[in-house]
Amino acid sequence: MEHIRLLILGGGPAGFTAAIYAARANLSPVLYEGLQPGGQLTTTTIVENFPGFPGGVDANTLMDQMREQARSFGSDIRSGVATSVDLSERPFKIVIDGEKELKADALIIATGATARYLGLPSEEKYKGSGVSACATCDGFFYRKRTVAVVGGGDTACEEALYLASLAKKVYMIVRRDVFRASQAMQKKVFDTENIEILWNCNTQEVLGDGFGVTGARLLRKDGTVFDIDIDGFFLAIGHHPNSELFAPWVETDANGYIVTEGKSSRTRVEGVFAAGDVQDSQYRQAITAAASGCMAARDAEKFLLEI
Repeated sequence: MEHIRLLILGGGPAGFTAAIYAARANLSPVLYEGLQPGGQLTTTTIVENFPGFPGGVDANTLMDQMREQARSFGSDIRSGVATSVDLSERPFKIVIDGEKELKADALIIATGATARYLGLPSEEKYKGSGVSACATCDGFFYRKRTVAVVGGGDTACEEALYLASLAKKVYMIVRRDVFRASQAMQKKVFDTENIEILWNCNTQEVLGDGFGVTGARLLRKDGTVFDIDIDGFFLAIGHHPNSELFAPWVETDANGYIVTEGKSSRTRVEGVFAAGDVQDSQYRQAITAAASGCMAARDAEKFLLEI
């Protein structure tokens, strides 16, 4: 059984940044990239709001550069998914891909979160080509254009308001006849002239021309089917943190996000740290994930020096 000083699970901005800092601190980190190497960022195309790239940067290129930077300092980056863990005692026991057994003195959980989608084949087809789950990431590309936001909660209203500041028109596709959002957020939406709310509607299909989104086919509760012309289709129906594997040991909130102590990355299990979207239900940006990866590496360094 391989014994690792610091194990990092997750190959997104949080995991790679943690690996960069940990390697520079001579902690000999081993990182397993998980199911989605590069993280959620790789589902988009050009990232224009990551500092240091005034012309924007391709999302996959950015993650490739983070990976290579971590490797350049000595991080051991591997393919594989953690399939079981035992955090009841140190060293922690982790199984990769159901067969490779590891022991780790410290663990950084950076497994991210998964945006919820509707599950439509057409939605999957145009993911990254008009279908997005992050208005802050991709809204800039839809200036003076027409977009739709799916959802009726606070997040959907926030996304719609953000897009309304850029786009010519924003449709909100709401499956009920009321919002779930707070009254204050609802008022902001109702007061925004270029937002049109389509009540009692579900999306049957995302329409496209083979290259990008051109519309959406909607089914109203009364059975009416109709199409809308749009250039972008944004999902705002929530995220699911990839924390189930660790939930028997670490504390999670009502939505499954790992709870960390104060302004640190520490979980309630000594020697286990969490970074990125698996513990951040509020910001969910590449830059904040990277920052929390730095925090986790520094916290892990302090822990390992003291044991």
